[in-house]
Amino acid sequence: MAALTIRDVPDDTLATLKARAAQAGKSLQAYALDVLVGEASRPTLAEVAARAEAEASASLSASDVLAAIDDARAGR
Repeated sequence: MAALTIRDVPDDTLATLKARAAQAGKSLQAYALDVLVGEASRPTLAEVAARAEAEASASLSASDVLAAIDDARAGR
């Protein structure tokens, strides 16, 4: 795992994060790691849009669609 150092955190922001960490029963480091992991796990709007664009541009023929319907019906 890599290390991360954040400099010049405003005093009021640091105080808020320390208080939230204490309320969660965590160290500031553990709390900040949870916040960063949570943020990284959620896709950005641009990432969602790119995925939607890729899915929308997929080309399916009518026979592909009919075959999928037939497969779904056969699985009932």
